[in-house]
Amino acid sequence: MAELGRGALSKMAAQLDAPVQYSFRLGDELLPVNPLLGKSLRLEFLGAIHCSHCGRKTKTSFSQGYCYPCMQKLAQCDICIMSPERCHYDAGTCREPSWGEQFCMTDHIVYLANSSGVKVGITRATQIPTRWIDQGATQAVPILRVATRQQSGFVEDLLRSQVADKTNWRALLKGDAPPVDLLAVRDQLFASCAEGLVGLQQRFGLQAIQTLDLPVQSINYPIEAYPAKINSFNLDKLPLAEGTLLGIKGQYLMFDTGVINIRKYTAYQLAVHEIAA
Repeated sequence: MAELGRGALSKMAAQLDAPVQYSFRLGDELLPVNPLLGKSLRLEFLGAIHCSHCGRKTKTSFSQGYCYPCMQKLAQCDICIMSPERCHYDAGTCREPSWGEQFCMTDHIVYLANSSGVKVGITRATQIPTRWIDQGATQAVPILRVATRQQSGFVEDLLRSQVADKTNWRALLKGDAPPVDLLAVRDQLFASCAEGLVGLQQRFGLQAIQTLDLPVQSINYPIEAYPAKINSFNLDKLPLAEGTLLGIKGQYLMFDTGVINIRKYTAYQLAVHEIAA
């Protein structure tokens, strides 16, 4: 058995290609994952978790990689990250106003994606197509450009009255969702939500919420086969995950023995081994 790398795990780096090219991030080291398809691997949790912000050792990871004190004080761990419409920057209670100005008071994209089916989502303009890849979308298209994160949350809240805003991860790992005409879905959404969108434009200004007319992006993933059963590895209960790597989709590794969400284990000290045939 050969060790390929070890260090503090972060979500996999992903580059849009045909197929998507993935790399483990282990501390400062990048370890390409695509060449490991079809090989037997062992992921070993080394028993330590260090906060990805302050480096403090923590028994439990909060908000995907933080210690409890950082989870309580950082703006990037606040409730408004998951629910942007609950942004309280204007109330003067943002945990880190300078962070909010950099990451929240900037252009966001409202998009449609097809992962386990059609969903609506939001992301910073700079995070396309990374956000789509992280969600395992096989199709995606930007439909609106919005001036702030909070405003994009209001738009998403309006549109999710008509379309889902979450991915069914089990369905995602059973196969690709059937192709969908996302532009037709967009047009239907704009028609059914026209009154609400006009109301938001009147509230924030026409320049704050602008429709986009862009082509659909197709995304292919490095998958040799889908697993027969969707069993999840849990490194907190058993510190080893091993098997033959069948594919990579979103932030999931799919083995013949189970699946693992790499992002879930951000800040875990991990070793990656290749098991000799």
